[in-house]
Amino acid sequence: MNLFGGSISSLEQGLTYAAAKQKAVASNIANVDTPGYKAKTVSFDSFLEDAKKMEAYRTNSRHIPFAETGFSAGQRSSPFSYRHDGNGVDMDKEQAALAENQIYYNALVDRISSKFNTLQSVVKGGR
Repeated sequence: MNLFGGSISSLEQGLTYAAAKQKAVASNIANVDTPGYKAKTVSFDSFLEDAKKMEAYRTNSRHIPFAETGFSAGQRSSPFSYRHDGNGVDMDKEQAALAENQIYYNALVDRISSKFNTLQSVVKGGR
């Protein structure tokens, strides 16, 4: 039984994306002084494509199988270097991405919290 029509599942996927983006940005900031380090990015489009690559449940061996591929969480490395030592991290860009991702994450948490509060109200009978 799906109480919210898949909205909690969608919000969960959004939180997974935000966590992957947070991890990439944190890695970039941690390696800002590492020579030759290439900045990692997480794009929503590639994250969505990777999420679509999953094994489908087959009830019959004649059903079409879907190939399962490694899940990379949409993470890609940037080929650009911003400094002479080959480091590709732009600290201003990373801080802006961190702030943007935090706002996105907080909005998702607020929305999923609202969904759970609605469910709790229903369970308590509106009290």
